[in-house]
Amino acid sequence: MEISPALTPVTQPSSAPQTETSKTVISSDFETFLKMLTVQMENQDPLNPTDSSEYAQQLATFSGVEQAVLTNDLLSALMVQMNTTGMAQMADWVGKEARATAPGHFDGSPITIAPNPAAAADKVELVVFDSDDNEVQRYDIPKSADPIEWAGTQADGTPFPSGLYQFQVVSSASGVPILTETADIYARVQEIRTENGQSILLLKGGVSVLASEVSALREG
Repeated sequence: MEISPALTPVTQPSSAPQTETSKTVISSDFETFLKMLTVQMENQDPLNPTDSSEYAQQLATFSGVEQAVLTNDLLSALMVQMNTTGMAQMADWVGKEARATAPGHFDGSPITIAPNPAAAADKVELVVFDSDDNEVQRYDIPKSADPIEWAGTQADGTPFPSGLYQFQVVSSASGVPILTETADIYARVQEIRTENGQSILLLKGGVSVLASEVSALREG
């Protein structure tokens, strides 16, 4: 089991310079096109002139390309605006605890885990892995979907080192595992950013998750 690293932030470019650049390029290309069309008309064979419908077709083709480019620019601008609006709407998420399937950062404070054991299980275990994918702890937990606290201490009371930990819930029936799932955790939201058109939550400890993967929010 591999603990996913935090996503690297990507700065979103502004749509305005792209739109202006596209308009400038289209204008320049259109002027070039007209010059070429004029030269073509001036140098055509007077005994076999080009059909006027061909000129109209060329103009229509160029106009279609121009409209397609402008439409793409408009869609890009709308996407940026929608992302900005979405981030503004999620601004109050900062400071709250989000529930998601992600590693939890342990710094001495307990981590809240949200298990979801199988209904047919007669035994449920919590398995803890460190950032190197090593199993560091395993113990029985109640057969319940109620949140539990992982204290981050070993059997002798010694705390585990600070760092990222991943949690699995293993449900067994008659001694046979019937369901193994990565457990959700609750972690404080520290920042919201946009990456590749998606809203990303930066959680405590530098863990990043998609906003769409958050299943619950609660006061921290």
